[in-house]
Amino acid sequence: DHEVNIKILLDSLVAGGQLNGGDRNPLLASMTDEVADLVLADNIAQNNLLGVSRTSALQMSSVHRRQIDELVAVRGLDRELEALPTDEELAQRRQAEHGLTSPELATLTAHVKLALKDDLLATGLPDSDTFAPRLPLYFPSRLRREFRSAIKKHPLRRQIVATMLANDTIDNGGITFAYRLAEDAGASSTDSIRAYAAVTEIFGLPDLWARIRGAGLDTTVEDQLILESCRLLDRASRWLLQNRPQPIAVGAEIARYSSDLRHLAPKVTGWLQGHQRDDLTTRSREAIALGAPKELVSRVYCLLDQFCLLDVSDIADIAERDVDEVAELYFAMDAHVGVDWLLTAVSGLARGDRWHSLARLALRDDLYGSLRQLTMEVLAGGEPHESPQEKINDWESTNASRLARARSALTEIFESGTLDLATLSVAARQVRSMVSGMGTRSEVGR
Repeated sequence: DHEVNIKILLDSLVAGGQLNGGDRNPLLASMTDEVADLVLADNIAQNNLLGVSRTSALQMSSVHRRQIDELVAVRGLDRELEALPTDEELAQRRQAEHGLTSPELATLTAHVKLALKDDLLATGLPDSDTFAPRLPLYFPSRLRREFRSAIKKHPLRRQIVATMLANDTIDNGGITFAYRLAEDAGASSTDSIRAYAAVTEIFGLPDLWARIRGAGLDTTVEDQLILESCRLLDRASRWLLQNRPQPIAVGAEIARYSSDLRHLAPKVTGWLQGHQRDDLTTRSREAIALGAPKELVSRVYCLLDQFCLLDVSDIADIAERDVDEVAELYFAMDAHVGVDWLLTAVSGLARGDRWHSLARLALRDDLYGSLRQLTMEVLAGGEPHESPQEKINDWESTNASRLARARSALTEIFESGTLDLATLSVAARQVRSMVSGMGTRSEVGR
């Protein structure tokens, strides 16, 4: 594709008199090595995707089944022609603890990318000010320097941009990234592209992925670190889709959050307490044992603890308080109420089918939402010069009876040792009841 699209550009330059016909072939030959590098970069990215997808194939098997079913129903995929397993075969494999094979994952990837590209071409996204400027990056550096204006007029510019966006999003976000956002948050294909672009820039994920890929790690631990980083990508993408004006204004969201996150992210490990710190150590242990540098592992596994900085930034903006003050209080409240412990338990629930996955997401969103409201409430009752603990003590004394009821129920749940969907749903409701005015009313209308 690179060679074909470059030749189309050069031929248009010759036809328009911007390039001498005799210079065409020498110019093309001079770029051979760089074109080869561009092609190899695409191949390497896809190979990396397949490696990560193999690692998570069993875990994602139910999602792959639903995704294939949708491609059959909506896109006309011929399952037999493409040698993809039936639902029954996938169920049998799951029982035997097997997922899709490498060739099957490659086939699924191809169809997912084609479908995403088609969706993008049906919209104005490839022409938008946010994404159209990516077009020159597709071409060798010499063409970018000498013929940038002609590149912008390439007859296949929309197709090239759509392909670049689909490849980037799927290669890094995963085969099921856009599909799961559609299931979980009702996102369209363009929504998923916008969310991906905003989140990766806000959290600096491209640089982190480059560090992981360039660290010379065993593929097992490399894939493990990539998958962990994608947990943050998934959560933050859903957060933007659920909490910010739609469609996502990519540039505006990056401008809104990236400065606060760059400032706060390096401080997060210092704010973790008790179970928060222990959980980070536990999650990091295997990757370190497999030879990954401790600093890199800490950076990756701290991403989930940095996810809440989106809420922290919002709270600081709404309350007109210093973002460091808000962050310190947020993490202190997280540990004080035990939300961190409950979030870990939610992550440990069986994924099961789509409804189990949606239930997990709803629980997690509920807990994060309650923690956000609690932090705002405690912040409003405290003074900027007070420590987090002083603010919490003031809040506790003012709301003693209501908090005692909720804490009693939570203690009973913690001590029961039973952490299933039912008990965690009750726990989430008790945490919500700590918010002033929320009580323990039903979830109708949520």
